[in-house]
Amino acid sequence: MGFLFQKSERLILKYDFSITGEVFEWRGPAPFYFVEISSLLSTEIKAEAALHTYGWGVTHIHGIVGKTEFSTAMIPKEGCYRIPIKDAVRKSENIEVGDEVTIKFNLGKKR
Repeated sequence: MGFLFQKSERLILKYDFSITGEVFEWRGPAPFYFVEISSLLSTEIKAEAALHTYGWGVTHIHGIVGKTEFSTAMIPKEGCYRIPIKDAVRKSENIEVGDEVTIKFNLGKKR
């Protein structure tokens, strides 16, 4: 699990996981944007994620893309987890469909 440490009067969060992936769009009633976690890392995460799920395998995470922190919930799909990229994060970081992004995150809600 991540931990906090003090540096220049500012708390810095260490992230347990880091992925880089392509942003893709899923169209439902409204468009949603995701980055998929590889099946290998998804398998590694699955046991620990079970401690943070609120049902159906959906798991709280908190993380950072660029300089933008966020909280969301990973969604399991076809043996992999998918991380939704909120509009606020996409707009703040100028992220478009097809962009490669790096997401650093921890499982669970931010404390």
